[in-house]
Amino acid sequence: MDPLEDVLDLLETRSHLSTSLIAGGEWAVRFEAPLDVKFNAVRRGSCWLDVEGHSGPIALAEGDCYLLTRPRRFTLRSGPDAPEVDARSVFAGAEHGVAHTGTGDDVLLIGGRFTFSEPGQDLLLASLPPVVHLPAGTAQAETVEWALTVIERELLLRPVASSLVAEHLAMVMLVYVLRLQLAREPQSVSGWLAGLTDPAVAAALASLHEDPARPWTVAELARAGAVSRSTLAARFKQSVGQSPLEYLTQWRIQLASQKLRKGDDTVAAIARITGYGSESAMSTAFKRVTGVSPSAYRRRHALGADA
Repeated sequence: MDPLEDVLDLLETRSHLSTSLIAGGEWAVRFEAPLDVKFNAVRRGSCWLDVEGHSGPIALAEGDCYLLTRPRRFTLRSGPDAPEVDARSVFAGAEHGVAHTGTGDDVLLIGGRFTFSEPGQDLLLASLPPVVHLPAGTAQAETVEWALTVIERELLLRPVASSLVAEHLAMVMLVYVLRLQLAREPQSVSGWLAGLTDPAVAAALASLHEDPARPWTVAELARAGAVSRSTLAARFKQSVGQSPLEYLTQWRIQLASQKLRKGDDTVAAIARITGYGSESAMSTAFKRVTGVSPSAYRRRHALGADA
């Protein structure tokens, strides 16, 4: 299975569209740190993005979009001297899904957020830089631009099932933004996501995801990538930050965690599905990675679901 698709599916990735923003004149809107991955796209006009901890303001032109992958405060503004207002007061006055600030309507932003299941979300987010900025006007951004155009149309015209269509298109946009970040700035990502930029490591990752229960050896994974065992081991460690078999253990535990949260299979059955020869072997690995036993993990999440 494709590792990116696999991880997004495991994390139960969902998109949620937010109220749009129309602004004009001198304006600045200050936002608290988002709990989820935030995205915005400039559909008309231009503005600046200031993100807490970032090296400097980011110029956003018409057609640009960005992702915020960390919970950091940020501000959207027309320029450096505009007085700031709190986003909550701006969006409290929204009508028909649109909030207004400043004077005029020369800037339009649409946006939303992506949510993931809490356990394991660092699989994706820790691999990404805090801010992913995708400028418009590049050949690679054409599909993202198409998706954003359709999302804007759905939100404006509100045909039947418009929210569902727009949210699915936002998921398409997320996948393309991640692909383009890998192609454009591979050095900005880390972990398994960085491994996708190395053909040999990507082949090994694909093999591990396709059959995680198989008792893989590094030699078998090296053959999948058409390199030597030592070459794969070195390149995998350099890009992903751990050995192939360490990654396999982490991925198996993520799969086991999902099954413990979502299903009623016994621990012994989950052990077999995820490639462990016995319940005790999986329990030992699970506790080493998560700090708790599989049974305790299941009870904790069952209590959370009932709360």
